[in-house]
Amino acid sequence: MSPKTGRYSGYIRPFSYVVDLLIVNVLAFYFLPEQLNNFGYHFFISFSWIIISSNVAFYEVYRFTKEFQILGKLIKQYLFFLIFNFAYLGFFYKFSEPSQMVKFISFSLLFVSTEKFAIYYFLKRFRVTFGGNFRRVIIVGHGKQVEKLIHFFNENPDYGYKLEKVIDVKEGKKDSFNSCFDFVLDERIDEIYCSISSLSNSELNLFVDFTDNNLKKLKLLPDNKNVLSRNLILDYYDYIPIVSLRNIPLDKRTNQITKRVFDIVFSLLVIIGILSWLTPIVALLIKLESKGPVFFKQKRNGLNYEEFYCYKFRSMHLNPIADIEQVQKNDPRVTRLGAVLRKTSLDELPQFFNVLLGDMSVVGPRPHMVSHTEMYAKSVDKFMVRHFIKPGITGLAQTNGFRGEVENNRHIINRVKYDIFYIENWSVVLDVKIIFSTVLNAIKGEEKAY
Repeated sequence: MSPKTGRYSGYIRPFSYVVDLLIVNVLAFYFLPEQLNNFGYHFFISFSWIIISSNVAFYEVYRFTKEFQILGKLIKQYLFFLIFNFAYLGFFYKFSEPSQMVKFISFSLLFVSTEKFAIYYFLKRFRVTFGGNFRRVIIVGHGKQVEKLIHFFNENPDYGYKLEKVIDVKEGKKDSFNSCFDFVLDERIDEIYCSISSLSNSELNLFVDFTDNNLKKLKLLPDNKNVLSRNLILDYYDYIPIVSLRNIPLDKRTNQITKRVFDIVFSLLVIIGILSWLTPIVALLIKLESKGPVFFKQKRNGLNYEEFYCYKFRSMHLNPIADIEQVQKNDPRVTRLGAVLRKTSLDELPQFFNVLLGDMSVVGPRPHMVSHTEMYAKSVDKFMVRHFIKPGITGLAQTNGFRGEVENNRHIINRVKYDIFYIENWSVVLDVKIIFSTVLNAIKGEEKAY
């Protein structure tokens, strides 16, 4: 039997590699001075492009990949390619025109982005209009998740999946399994989706053996909502399969470096561009209104539950319960200036010094007071997961209405859910989106900003 039962586009990725390398090398010749247009430099940019793209999964774009995921790959490719090129210049050349290099790389990524999205949208349109580049699939089993998957395949033809049949095999009936397998072979099915809850372990093993022996793809559809909420990853320790229940992108060193570079650059822009002139003004106003220090510092729990001092502009009168009780609506401890600072979130700006020091990130789960962290850790399921990464000045939970005072259990539970989603789905693009949402919310004003 021929292994090429599906209509796969095996030439798309090699084609993209060739086109992208051609774009990069031609634009280098056009934008950069003659001293750089030699075999050594062109070999370097080609080799570094391939190495970087391999590490950031630049060409790992599938039919189910989202646009924002492609954009995230482009940003990472751009940043690392820029760093590699400046490192090369600094080591081998005395190059006095860095703007030329930035222009070359920016235009390269612009052309590559255009080509990448053109292929992406062309394939979507090609699947819908001509029915090409599709995969024939069947679903085995029943249940709510099966119904959702049927709806997905039927309503999203641009993904390129053609649902041929839904088969509900009868338990213990060998003939029903044989007829299912015959259908797969006769109709040249590419992928089989099995509902775990509809099959026993022995029955699942039958599908595993069949797909292995017939070069078919088997994908499992868990119906358990607790399993579905996790980002499952399969690893191998030697030949032993190990399933990880949580994938944290920031565990990867390259992602940590990317996020740290972003944090440093962004925090420096805020410190130099805003805090350098705003701090003296705010400090004077704070001193004129009430006695006490300009900055308020408080212990918070950060990465790996380690404590650090979180800095803010002081927005309250000095009081002995500042480290115990959260600010409430119409709290008498808040000064008149403090109310303005809190409403506009300007009191949070000194935390960019925490970011620069490495205690916090621009975006991440908001840190709580130590006393509240200890309380929630005992009463809220999965609360401690938030400490797998650095806390942030803003976060996904805050931009979705869960900021400020924790009024009830629903509030803290939803905050944890958003934080876990962020931890498991981090990307530079998501960080930028959260920052924009935070700025817009601050301009519009938020109900819970008190």
